[in-house]
Amino acid sequence: MADAAPRLKGILEQLLGTSLPVRVRTWDGSQAGPPDAPALVVRNRRALRHLMWKPGELGLARAWVAGDLTVEGDLYAALERLAGPVWERDGDARTLTRALRDPAFRSAARDLLGLAGHPLPPAPPPEEARRPRRGLHTRHSDRRAVSHHYDVGNDFYEIVLGPSMVYSCAYWPAPPPRGTLEQAQHNKLELVARKLGLEPGGRLLDVGCGWGSMAVHAAREHGVRVVGITLSQEQAAYARKRVADEGLTDRVEIRVQDYRDVADGPYDAISSIGMAEHVGSERYLEYATVLHRLLRPGGRLLNHQIARRPQRDETSYRVDAFIDAYVFPDGELAPLGTTVSLLERAGFEVRDVESIREHYALTLRRWVANLEAGWARAVALTGPGRARVWQLYTAASALAFERNRIGVNQVLAVRTPESGASALPLRARTWN
Repeated sequence: MADAAPRLKGILEQLLGTSLPVRVRTWDGSQAGPPDAPALVVRNRRALRHLMWKPGELGLARAWVAGDLTVEGDLYAALERLAGPVWERDGDARTLTRALRDPAFRSAARDLLGLAGHPLPPAPPPEEARRPRRGLHTRHSDRRAVSHHYDVGNDFYEIVLGPSMVYSCAYWPAPPPRGTLEQAQHNKLELVARKLGLEPGGRLLDVGCGWGSMAVHAAREHGVRVVGITLSQEQAAYARKRVADEGLTDRVEIRVQDYRDVADGPYDAISSIGMAEHVGSERYLEYATVLHRLLRPGGRLLNHQIARRPQRDETSYRVDAFIDAYVFPDGELAPLGTTVSLLERAGFEVRDVESIREHYALTLRRWVANLEAGWARAVALTGPGRARVWQLYTAASALAFERNRIGVNQVLAVRTPESGASALPLRARTWN
């Protein structure tokens, strides 16, 4: 008799302490749950073993990346429904050992073990970053983390990001479908350029330059000389080709270089767009101090960075297990207030903060659509596991921005000279 789905639904509801808001369909063809809800499809018993050995988010992620678990129907709707009982539960997920010792959960854990079959843990998918969490944010560990995320093929990123090749939040004057992703990314680059007050002949350092979009835009549209730095060999090769194709080799230099090793200041302006999330809390003051030193007095920094919501007890903050293992190894998010305070401690005068959280949700939904439209080619280029990582990461991130679980902010800061003359306009937001 095919009864795995109703059995699994009952087990999960007992472990979660609430009703399961999605339909469950299992490898034996059975299903249970609301008939009009998206279906959580458990393709084989191995998915349950992933959950047994890594209960919570990491176990679900491993099953998803391995292809043992998927969603039938609207992925956004499924993630929304699962947010409360799974993604936003307080405290750590219960380990199997704790569940077996807890009389309230022992029966459910035993049933799950029986349904899963083989008791041994399955190997993690090969897309998982496996490294010791010690010696974080050294030059070596940062290169390795950046390579894990970015050196997976420029052709793959062209599918997801589109022709702009900008991997950060776009700036939408009007929501889709009235505005295109390419227009919105151009708007963002121009917004950064205006906030920095770029002028012909000036020097710009673009920290974490990606595939060269900001460097090319600044040199072509504003006549500045640009040094772009990245730790990704593939990004650097792509960016150098773009620079050459645009005829800008006399104004743009792309380096594979750590920000800590830049020594040819002073610069008139520094852009750091979507890079500071890789720095880490232990190194952030050093990061801010290095950038302050590289600017001339009166020079401006535009720090574009994702932020998390502050917690009542900051010591309990944990790096997101799925993001850490599959997307941004060693990445950390900080509250906006922490970032501003550290920039100020480094000597900067913070002059403007703009939240563009809703813009990132729109951007991510467009990336998801790009990926799904080019799914067959994305799988051919990087394999099904990597494509599934990106599908889950971008869709879940879009919802996180929409639900205000995370945000993104542009912080404009100045290395104000001792005279106090910042050289900024008296009226704020003249760039809008």
